[in-house]
Amino acid sequence: MLQRRPVQSRTIRLAGADGALDNPLKGWAAYSEEWNRYALPARMAYFYVSWRELEPERGRYRFAEWEASRWENTSARGKHIVFRLYLDYPNLPTGVPQWVVDSGVAMRPYNIPDIGRGMAPDYDDPRLLNPLLEFIAALGERYNRNARVAFIALGTLGFWGEWHTWPRHELFASEATQRAVVQAYRRAFPNKVLLARYPYPATSEPWLGYHDDMFPEDTDYYEGQGYEWYFLPQLRKAGRENNWKIAAIGAEMVPNQGKKYLSTEWAKTRTMLERMHLTWVGPYCPILETNLTEPELENARWMVRRMGYQYRLTEVAWRLRERNLSLQVRGVNEGVAPFYYPWAAEIALLRPDDSVAQVHRADVDITRWLPGDFYFGAQMPLQVGEGRYRLAIGIRDPWRNTPDIRFANKLPYVQGWNVVDTIGL
Repeated sequence: MLQRRPVQSRTIRLAGADGALDNPLKGWAAYSEEWNRYALPARMAYFYVSWRELEPERGRYRFAEWEASRWENTSARGKHIVFRLYLDYPNLPTGVPQWVVDSGVAMRPYNIPDIGRGMAPDYDDPRLLNPLLEFIAALGERYNRNARVAFIALGTLGFWGEWHTWPRHELFASEATQRAVVQAYRRAFPNKVLLARYPYPATSEPWLGYHDDMFPEDTDYYEGQGYEWYFLPQLRKAGRENNWKIAAIGAEMVPNQGKKYLSTEWAKTRTMLERMHLTWVGPYCPILETNLTEPELENARWMVRRMGYQYRLTEVAWRLRERNLSLQVRGVNEGVAPFYYPWAAEIALLRPDDSVAQVHRADVDITRWLPGDFYFGAQMPLQVGEGRYRLAIGIRDPWRNTPDIRFANKLPYVQGWNVVDTIGL
């Protein structure tokens, strides 16, 4: 007669801890040129890139060259990528390919105080628009399934790709052209989170994220001050203030004002970050400043932990019966936003030498973990021999194919795994 093994079970209530400063797809998406240095970890690299650079001749793309020269410099290497395409960046050479200019597209000069000099292309000219839409399709073919690419700003139109030509409104694209560009990006990048600058009629879509390029100064009304063209009032007017539940909200801090917004204007920064459900800040970040005081650094650390997601486990219950391990996990997202990609939540058994004995994918969609409590369960048929194993939980980054999110708990963290207990089999 076979003797049944006794049922083992345990419930662990877990202590919290300060959240990590280097979790992926949140926090700082900083300028990432060779010379940049950061006061705190930055896990994303931000790049502007011109159409001219990536398609110098029609149909000949320089994606590989761009990646080799920019993505692998010392500031960007090993980081997820955020990028924005531009055609017109004031005070820089035009981003329109020469072969497009040579086709006869009008290049309209401007010289605007506080903006700069440049040549605004006629965005509505089919000689520009049609090849541009073809290029966006090629961009998506290259990067839509590239797991290193984190977020993409729609960019493309207007000064700096910011979807305006203020105060020269006549230089901007028509609504028809705007819609054509948005639809092209949607077709090209069905698997990426896209961010628009403004919720125009053409960009007021339920699947879009948004980015505020003047955070926190022009984010929202504060102490009775503000204008309807501020970032959040525009989202509310368009009915897009809850898009953060589906797609990320990014922002660039007012350039070279990091110290102010971490000190004398800190209350405003904190309020706006929470109010807009901010996930990342870039490309200008306060961590680019070289003389931050310790109180300013502590406020910057608070920003990292509060931006986006921050997962803290509160309780893990496991039950071992025969050759099946059942797990119930409870936690709380202490951040202001969810995680936006369906990375796999996994259960692992680790050997004493830290090697992985078995991994089991949980049937859970982490993009649904909005701020507040979350729960998931798992049933893991055991495929390991007798011995003692550490029970661990991880969330797998498909780019590196390793777990890579640290929970805000006092737990051992082993090669991306959060160790919650030890089990004897």
